Amino acid sequence: MQVHFISDLHLTVDRPALTAVFERYLVGPARNAESLYILGDLYEYWAGDDDQDDPLNSSLAQQLAALAEGGTRIYFMPGNRDFLIGADFARRARLEILPEPSLIHLGAQPVLLCHGDSLCTDDVAYQAFRAQVRMPAYQAQFLSQPLVARKHFIAGIREKSEAAKAGKSAEIMDANDGAIAALLREYGYPCLIHGHTHRPAHHQVEVDGHTCERWVLADWREEAGKANGEVLVWADGTLSRQPLE
Repeated sequence: MQVHFISDLHLTVDRPALTAVFERYLVGPARNAESLYILGDLYEYWAGDDDQDDPLNSSLAQQLAALAEGGTRIYFMPGNRDFLIGADFARRARLEILPEPSLIHLGAQPVLLCHGDSLCTDDVAYQAFRAQVRMPAYQAQFLSQPLVARKHFIAGIREKSEAAKAGKSAEIMDANDGAIAALLREYGYPCLIHGHTHRPAHHQVEVDGHTCERWVLADWREEAGKANGEVLVWADGTLSRQPLE
């Protein structure tokens, strides 16, 4: 049995080579997985489930559904770019939306899953923004606007976000040690798997005398015309990284 974990693909029509990597994964290695966990930022942005005319959105929903029909259970945890993915897309893609965080078991090992942006508590301005846009009332008001207006607003937010990141240190945008420890303590010192930071690593975290594993998922990249991704695979009781091209 295999269980796969991916995050931070940031798929968009502007990165066709990256989309092709994901499509090859869905008809290849993903078929060996009993379960696939997508831990956020599958898309570069998500304006709402009614954006069905977008060819990328409709195509990937169909391909994910085909994987599910082949027997792989697909779970999706919203990220900071696609937290508006809702029940309609989940139905079309045949996936289950998970709350953040979510505790699962790999064999006898408890494993805590999250996207990872909630751990970046040093970025106070971002955390305030995150709290606002995750409020149901805010989302309902936003989704009530015309789709074209939503896309225009998101484009502005993305532009401001990139400008803001340029003025922040890498440390501020990374996961906070105290936030990690508090989360592991709350859930009984499990293994932690998350993405978001674009700093793939395997850490040993000491919390209250417990040694906990922390796996940070890799972001998928397209550089100089070449695209690559990575999947974290649980098989035979161990976790390992597998590159994708």
